[in-house]
Amino acid sequence: MKPKKINESLSLNSISPTTNLIINAAFIVYCIFCIAPLILVFMVSITDQTSLAINGYSFFPSKTSFDAYRYLFNDVEKLLRSYGVTIFTCVVGTFFCVLFTMLYAYPISRKSFKYRNFFSFFMFFTMLFQGGLVPWYIMYTKYLHLQDNIIALIMPAVMNAFYVLIAKTFFTINLPDSVLEAARIDGASEFKIFYTIVIPMSTPVIATIALFSFLSYWNDWYLCLLFINDPQYYNLQYSMYQALRSLQFLTSSLASASGNTTSALANVPGETLRMAMAIIGIGPIIFAYPFFQRYFIKGLTIGAVKG
Repeated sequence: MKPKKINESLSLNSISPTTNLIINAAFIVYCIFCIAPLILVFMVSITDQTSLAINGYSFFPSKTSFDAYRYLFNDVEKLLRSYGVTIFTCVVGTFFCVLFTMLYAYPISRKSFKYRNFFSFFMFFTMLFQGGLVPWYIMYTKYLHLQDNIIALIMPAVMNAFYVLIAKTFFTINLPDSVLEAARIDGASEFKIFYTIVIPMSTPVIATIALFSFLSYWNDWYLCLLFINDPQYYNLQYSMYQALRSLQFLTSSLASASGNTTSALANVPGETLRMAMAIIGIGPIIFAYPFFQRYFIKGLTIGAVKG
């Protein structure tokens, strides 16, 4: 009796064309639901304020207006300076965050390191217990003297125990001891092994941590609120926060104002201005995400396995 011929094109993990079509269609719908709010925010930001009050939010505005962006760009020097502060803190902070995370995670991932349990416990301890806001603030302002210093926007987020945990797990799973031992036999020092073998083999987890850190710095406004009083060090998010507070103040003043003051305040594009601030705040970072995406999934998946 002849054995049945097995179709080699099919495997245990293959799916039928119909199922593949359904899955693709589901993901396309999901993507539309994710992108649609961003498109709506942009369309509202370029809608005329009066038309918006009459017709409400719409993907197809009846009357287009760029008054919200003109209002924001009235002080273009302040806006560009805020962008500069944000980009500087993002680039420098991300670099040091990745560097210190790798330097901490690699030794505690090696079984040959004598004090790996102590430093691992030290890392986990900071995830469970913290000193509190007041001692933390006093440390940075009274003893480190970082009030009104751009370093205050970088230093608090340079180390993150969660990032160290991801990197440690990645190193434990993906760096065979035999490869490192072969390098030691060839005479390589620990620092040379780290820079010539460990770093090139860790591109996915480096990209993942870099993306996490960059997003954290980009969206931060709280550190600026605590430590910065000099306007020249305001970052973009805090400048947007201040503009929003000014807008709320003008809106609340509209009810009590009268005469020419009322007509002047009525011309302020309130709702469209909020949407324009959202677009300016998320614009650059949303274009950076696709460049990290292919490393992001691999690095996060491997690093998420608890080891």
